[in-house]
Amino acid sequence: MFKYKNKEIFVGQGWTDDEGVRQPKNWNIWPDDYKAKMNITEIKEDARPDQRLYNWSMDENGKITSTPKDINVLKKDHLLMLNEGQRGIMWATDSYYIRELETGEAIPTKIKTWRASIRARAKEMETAINACSSVEDLSKILVVQDKDGKVTSGILFDWPILEV
Repeated sequence: MFKYKNKEIFVGQGWTDDEGVRQPKNWNIWPDDYKAKMNITEIKEDARPDQRLYNWSMDENGKITSTPKDINVLKKDHLLMLNEGQRGIMWATDSYYIRELETGEAIPTKIKTWRASIRARAKEMETAINACSSVEDLSKILVVQDKDGKVTSGILFDWPILEV
């Protein structure tokens, strides 16, 4: 974030100074000493907290004030998301069970095994959520992925994949 005096200005957008002079949209390429001469300052913003877990606001100088959300509400919400997620994932293979009831055709073993692993993982996630006594605890079990999408930490919503 940048400011011209007390007015926020944006990279890639022109702006008008106090003398009425329209400044170019590439003003950000100016050398730092020229920006200082033009009364342009860069405001370093604080790191933003996880909005799933914290209520926060930022003042005009980039400083963040945050408060953790209520852990009991978060736990309730995450348990609900867990149950909905499990139901949604397993829905894709419900037809095998309907087919077995209607025709007697056996459910493939890999489907049964996968569904059992989904239920086991859901139970593991439920236990982890219920064990959280703070927002910090909950943040530790949320899945974190690297740039390639590989899970690096956490367990929440990291479901087993059905290999076809």
